[in-house]
Amino acid sequence: MSEGDSIGESVHGKPSVVYRFFSRLGQIYQSWLDKSTPYTAVRWIVTLGLSFIYMIRVYLLQGWYIVTYALGIYHLNLFIAFLSPKVDPSLMEDSDDGPSLPTRQNEEFRPFIRRLPEFKFWHSATKGILVAMACTFFEAFNVPVFWPILVMYFIMLFCITMKRQIKHMIKYRYIPFT
Repeated sequence: MSEGDSIGESVHGKPSVVYRFFSRLGQIYQSWLDKSTPYTAVRWIVTLGLSFIYMIRVYLLQGWYIVTYALGIYHLNLFIAFLSPKVDPSLMEDSDDGPSLPTRQNEEFRPFIRRLPEFKFWHSATKGILVAMACTFFEAFNVPVFWPILVMYFIMLFCITMKRQIKHMIKYRYIPFT
């Protein structure tokens, strides 16, 4: 490999200014994320505030319904992953080589481990809102649609998905909330 071939290096072997800038920006961002970790309620209040601002923006602009629908589907997928166990008990039903959820009173207690931890759920949901907010600044994302159909379809999709998830939770006896 010749000099300057690696990512972020200039001709003289030192990191380029652009690489150092984005590297430092990433460190600052990670530092803020690390500092926010213990403040669960505050994080979710900020996310709900951003969501409220987004809804007001969409209402006032009277558009970007397809972006809002995509954001709703994204949040629904995150929520389902948040409610689901890391190891699906339906896949572990026939095999005895891995951990499973207790089915009898005298079995060993194993805590519920989520497929998507709360912090990653919050982080992804917040990033999704910010991306959707950014999309509202570009007219290209304002696709004309009949929004009541999207609302009805989303409600139907939500009900069907949650019904399936609740049946799965009842069948395999796990409660995602402690």
